[in-house]
Amino acid sequence: MKGRGGTAAWRYARPPMTTDSSLKRGLAVLRLFAQHPSQDPRGHTAAEVAALLGRERSQVSRILRSLETARFLRRDPASLRYSVAWELYARAQQITEARLRRDGRTALEGVAADTGECAYLGVLRGASSVTILESMPPALSSFVSWVGRAYPAYCSDAGQALLFDADDIEVAAVFARTAFVRHGPNTPADLDDFLARLNTARKRGYTIVDQEAEPGLYSLAAPVRDFRGEIVAAVQVVGPRRRLEPATAACADSVVRWSDWLTAALRSTDHETDEETDEETDKKTDKKTDKKTDKKTDGKSDRD
Repeated sequence: MKGRGGTAAWRYARPPMTTDSSLKRGLAVLRLFAQHPSQDPRGHTAAEVAALLGRERSQVSRILRSLETARFLRRDPASLRYSVAWELYARAQQITEARLRRDGRTALEGVAADTGECAYLGVLRGASSVTILESMPPALSSFVSWVGRAYPAYCSDAGQALLFDADDIEVAAVFARTAFVRHGPNTPADLDDFLARLNTARKRGYTIVDQEAEPGLYSLAAPVRDFRGEIVAAVQVVGPRRRLEPATAACADSVVRWSDWLTAALRSTDHETDEETDEETDKKTDKKTDKKTDKKTDGKSDRD
């Protein structure tokens, strides 16, 4: 390399970006795509992303190209607009499932501690609900495990909560091939009966399943939503009617509170506060370094 009187490359060389800084900038761009969907179905331009982030366009263009190379984003070849790649959705789903199991256990332990009853986490699989996690107080630990077992969603403890956001047509599609067999004295008689109960539960904010699954069984449940706002699970507390029915208000408070906590956990981004602080520092650095290279890179960067 030449001395100070030499090439412009020496004078305008950019300090190397740390891996940590690069990762945080990439995550900031991905978060923007999640929080600010483009009005254009083909996605955002580099200039739009830069404006929304308050960063220099040349730097944002480099980040976008890196994310495209990693297959987190895809670029429309005609408009040069960027959108989220399907592979990212798949990876996000895997992360959600992992966090659902990790943080779901904490939520169930909270419900069990609050109520002294068995707590479960259920998911929808076809026309059935399936228990994926459970927590039992020590005094009830002799109960048979329900993990991995399926039960008809039209009368299960979690069924209504898992279908909270589904409209009547979607619910009908779920039960299109389901016979409403009687499992308890209060099992829904048919689809219309189930829809009426579901509508009441929505207004209440949580479900009460009173002897629908089997005689003497009482349960309350509330839905859990992921980062997209879609229901992915339901938190339930289940026990004998003679114990739970008098404690409905307290059980409902616990179930709703912990389902909300789990929803927030699935939507959260670790170290978000640190990233925001770092971004402010990065922006100051960007303005000093990127202005010197914009003239050289604008001809090669993506169209507005």
